[in-house]
Amino acid sequence: MKKIAKFEKVSEENFVSSWQEEFSADRDEAKKVYDGIKLPRRATSGSAGYDIFSPVDFTLAPGETMKIPTGIRCRIDDGWVLKLYPRSGLGFKFRLQLNNTVGIIDSDYYYSDNEGHIFIKITNDSNEGKTVEVKSGTGFAQGIFVEYGITVDDDATEIRNGGFGSTTK
Repeated sequence: MKKIAKFEKVSEENFVSSWQEEFSADRDEAKKVYDGIKLPRRATSGSAGYDIFSPVDFTLAPGETMKIPTGIRCRIDDGWVLKLYPRSGLGFKFRLQLNNTVGIIDSDYYYSDNEGHIFIKITNDSNEGKTVEVKSGTGFAQGIFVEYGITVDDDATEIRNGGFGSTTK
């Protein structure tokens, strides 16, 4: 196995600001959530996916959506990308889906002004009326590192600053 990446927490200031923006929480509450953040990890030596853990308890009724500041970032070697997916069990049982179907975390995202803070926006797309309940510290998404190539005539030289469509502006 190649070791090509490292998960880290974003700064407390970055997380608190993001958390307050999403959930209208007070500063002390956001700091408490930050202190409890668990870095992603694989469950077994044969797991391809790194479990991404929920920083809080949450419930999503059918059709509900939530954007979660995870408090994590990832330093990734050039030539690799981190792909994000819902945990397969939650997708299978509840149709929990990422709103962008597959999240793509490029290696240069780490250097963005937002510290490469990974946000995950999910929707309970249940057509069976099932409500999803996820406890704090439980894996709700997973990340898989994938190597990629570029074309022989590639001439990209731009520098990233931001996420969610920043490279097409």
